[in-house]
Amino acid sequence: MEIKGFKNTYVYFEGDGIIKSGFKVENKKIAPIDSDADGLLELDDKYIVIPGFIDKHIHGANHSDAMYPTYDDISNIAKSIAQEGVTGFLPTTMTQSKENVAAALKNIRIYIEQDNDEGAAVLGIHLEGPFISKKYKGSQHEQYILADDIETMKYFQEVSGNNIRHVTFAYEENGREFTEYLVKQGIVASIGHSDATAADVFEAVKAGVTSVTHVYNAMRGLHHREAGVLGASLLADELYCELIADLIHVSPEAIRILYKMKGKDKIVLVTDAIESKHLSDGVYQLGGQDVYVKAGEARLASGVLAGSNLTMNKAVKNFIDVTGVFLTEAVDMATINPARVLKIDGQKGSIKFGKDADFAVIDKDLNVYLTVRGGKVIYNRLIE
Repeated sequence: MEIKGFKNTYVYFEGDGIIKSGFKVENKKIAPIDSDADGLLELDDKYIVIPGFIDKHIHGANHSDAMYPTYDDISNIAKSIAQEGVTGFLPTTMTQSKENVAAALKNIRIYIEQDNDEGAAVLGIHLEGPFISKKYKGSQHEQYILADDIETMKYFQEVSGNNIRHVTFAYEENGREFTEYLVKQGIVASIGHSDATAADVFEAVKAGVTSVTHVYNAMRGLHHREAGVLGASLLADELYCELIADLIHVSPEAIRILYKMKGKDKIVLVTDAIESKHLSDGVYQLGGQDVYVKAGEARLASGVLAGSNLTMNKAVKNFIDVTGVFLTEAVDMATINPARVLKIDGQKGSIKFGKDADFAVIDKDLNVYLTVRGGKVIYNRLIE
């Protein structure tokens, strides 16, 4: 099913806020309404049309994981997260053997090359590990962790078909040269799972690092004699900070501190979700490890948090509830902000004439009723 557009409906237009207006979908793009307005939907005032969410850090959902090297697993994730209003995402790998990582990258490459239009679009790959700190490995496999290595990175990028768009790494492990390589390749360099000092982070910014992976989590924290990754992340205006706003990984107070320091333009909401998302409590897998999900929390047997069960629409709602920001500000953190990090904001991340027709229909409580990618409906509980 394809959508022709909307009329006389509340729409969050870039630069205008939420206004009662409309647009057409023309050649998979957002276009102004002209004399030909046949077939446009007119929604009542409970609904708002917003840009489609972009989740640049997600491992899995609904029994599938980005590390499972099958086409059907990536397709399942893409279709499953459409119900959250997600129109684009980066399947995220994790620290495993070189062979397993390569198999996952090759599989995602094949999926991308098939140009599947079912579910949310795969916008590239987020490589989380193996170039991370053993001290802050979180739920990653310590035995497969490597220092930042350009030759291994080149191999991964080749296997992926040059589809790696985002790399999480520990800057203190040969980070300057590694960062310079990533920047030259047009890949987002993101500090995470890192024991870097504040001085390291400020140097990293000069080298081209622009992102921080799941801020607060799996990094050297803020100490009054060493500000660490966290302190430098809060201070460096150039850095975008990923946030897992499930109220488990980060407390409400810490979220409010982040918002006060970084403002609305430098926070990127992500889910870091695993295969248990959309499923009931039980035992699941993450990188070959058992993950125990109880009351919505995902943990290894050791008690270490292992990703989340967070949905993107819930992340936006949680952020609003905790900080009191306007709906549009929180939506930006899940749409235009990740698009800017990935340098695709010219095509995606907001509703604007000429941009891709990627959008969702929600209500004020962030319930999702319709998700549309390139004008095609990928989730629907609105239209009969």
